[in-house]
Amino acid sequence: MKRWPYGLVAVIAGVLLASQGRINGQLGARLHDGVIGGLISTAFGFVALVTSVVCAPAGRRSAGRVAAALRKRDLRWWECLGGCVGAYFIVTQGLTITALGVAVFTVATISGQLVSGLFVDRAGLGPGGPQPITRWRVLGAALAVGAVTLAVQEQFVRPQSVALFVLPAIAGFGMAWQSAVNGQVKDAAGNPVVAATVNFAAASTTLLIFAVGDVILRGWPVEFPGEWWLYAGGAFGIVVVGISAAAVRAVGVLVLSLCLVSGQLLGALVLDILVPARGAQLSFTEVLGVVITLFAAVVAALPLRTVSERMTT
Repeated sequence: MKRWPYGLVAVIAGVLLASQGRINGQLGARLHDGVIGGLISTAFGFVALVTSVVCAPAGRRSAGRVAAALRKRDLRWWECLGGCVGAYFIVTQGLTITALGVAVFTVATISGQLVSGLFVDRAGLGPGGPQPITRWRVLGAALAVGAVTLAVQEQFVRPQSVALFVLPAIAGFGMAWQSAVNGQVKDAAGNPVVAATVNFAAASTTLLIFAVGDVILRGWPVEFPGEWWLYAGGAFGIVVVGISAAAVRAVGVLVLSLCLVSGQLLGALVLDILVPARGAQLSFTEVLGVVITLFAAVVAALPLRTVSERMTT
C-alpha cells in the first residue's frame, strides 16, 4: 500500500483543522465563552452526521456493523470515546491559554501528541497494528517539536503558571490515542462517516456536561453572532476526523500526527496571508517551521531499524 497519498490527504486535513480553529476561536471570542462555542460547533457537526447516516442505507448498515462489533467485543466500548479527547482539548484551551499564552499552549499540545504517537504506534492501538520505534521516527518527532517551537517563538510570553503546561500536554497525549481508536471504529464500520459520527457523539456529550457547569458558574452568553459561517467549524471537523480515521491504518498514528501538524502550520500560514488576524504578521520563522515539519514527517516515515535493535548491535 502506497502511504504518500494518505499522508498528503492528512496534510490537507491539517489545513482544514487550522481553518476550524480560526472559526471556532472567533465564535468563542464573540460569545466570550469557548466551551459554549465548542459545544455549538460540535453539536451542529453531530446533527449533520447523524442525518447523513440515518438517511443513507449504506450509513445505516455501517452503524449496524459497529453495533455488532461492540456486541462481539471485536470493538471495545472505550474505543468509541475518542471524541472525549476533543472535548477535553476545548475545555483545556479555555482554562489555560490565557495563563500560558498561545505559543506555550501549542508547543505543549503538539509535544504531547507526537510523543504519544510513538508509544501508541508501538502498543498497536491503531488499526495498522504495532509499529516499532525507529531512530528516524524519534528524530522526526523531535524535529517537529523543534519546528513548531520555532514557528511560534515570536508569540512566546512568560507564562503565569508553568504548572498548567501539563493540561494541554495531556490533551496532546490523548489526541494520538483519539486518532488510533477512531481508526478502529472506521475499520469496524467500513465507513469513515460513521467513525466521525461516533467521535462527534462522544465529544458533544462530554462538552454538554462541561457546558452545564459553565452556564451555572458564568451564565448563558448574552448575544449570539449573526454570521452563519461562525457556526461552520463543525463541518471542517467532520472532514478532519473522517480523513484521520481513514488514513491512520496506512501511515500510523505518529506520521498521521506529523502530517496534521504540518497542515495546521501550513493552513495558519495561508490564513495569515489571505485573512490575517488582527495584529498578526507573517514571519520567516513560520515559513521555516512549516518546511521543517514537512521534512520531519518524511523522516519519521523511513522504514529503518528500531532504536532498540540499533542499541543492541
